[in-house]
Amino acid sequence: MNGFKKGFTTLVQLWKKLFRRKDKKKDLHPEKVEKDGVVYVEVQPRQLTRAGKVRFLCYVCLIVLLFMVLVCTAFAADDPLTVINNLSNFIFSVIRAVGLILLGWGIVQVGLSLQSHDPSQRSNGFLTLAGGIIITFAKEILTLITGG
Repeated sequence: MNGFKKGFTTLVQLWKKLFRRKDKKKDLHPEKVEKDGVVYVEVQPRQLTRAGKVRFLCYVCLIVLLFMVLVCTAFAADDPLTVINNLSNFIFSVIRAVGLILLGWGIVQVGLSLQSHDPSQRSNGFLTLAGGIIITFAKEILTLITGG
């Protein structure tokens, strides 16, 4: 157990040693250059140290690893009609989610209006409730109207 703790502290010390910044205030080193009697200040960016290069390499490796691990496979269909149907199903599922949110908000409004005895809030609650029901079942209503 003692060896594990010693190794762990050694790793922590190595991590702190690699990733600490020695020069926090001076990121740029200005140099004065005189041209045609005018003094210009040229700013040269600081060169990366070994620890900075190691840190940059760690970031690049992490990004490449994330790109390799978090790949999402796209299951595309060969038939264009199937693609349109999948897109339609997705759009109607988003519309259904919005309708359910409105339905819940309408229920909350009706409950608050019954608690506060406010008839205008009650009518708004029932209108929101009815709109939420219509939007939630929009796909079914459209299939009933079109006969499909």
